Amino acid sequence: MPDIQQAFTLDAVARRIYEIRGQRVMLDADLAEMYGVPTKRLNEAVHRNLTRFPDDFMFRLTAEEESSLRSQFATSKGKGGRRYLPYVFTEQGVAMLSSVLHSEQAIQVNVAIIRAFVWLRRAAPAYKELADKVAELENAVGKHDDAIKAIVQALQQMIVPQDGTQRRIGF
Repeated sequence: MPDIQQAFTLDAVARRIYEIRGQRVMLDADLAEMYGVPTKRLNEAVHRNLTRFPDDFMFRLTAEEESSLRSQFATSKGKGGRRYLPYVFTEQGVAMLSSVLHSEQAIQVNVAIIRAFVWLRRAAPAYKELADKVAELENAVGKHDDAIKAIVQALQQMIVPQDGTQRRIGF
């Protein structure tokens, strides 16, 4: 069996983490694929252990949220499709999945996923700092734009005299 942590790199897992309702979450279908089980079986295992998954561990998407996500990754409904709106799992919900899915692959996948969540949490302050610097640069450029416009206007006034007539240059 190939090393799951190698197959699911940090980047590959991080791309499957979405921000919904202010929380980082993963779709049940993505988790099922990574665990190597059908989505239906993953959800059945969760429903058999529903007390382990309170609302802050797992929740069902609204139709609007599901539609928005589908448009982000451009999937079609194809044949069959889903009868129910998907569940999403928070970091704690993903950790709890390891207690209801008992395969070696599930354990390895959970380790890779938890590492991706931790990496994203650590990276978030750096991205905020970068966003703040970009905003600061935009403000500085805006101020410079005003100064450049003033210089151009001054130059135009120097070229065209105030009375509107152009002076003849030369002989």
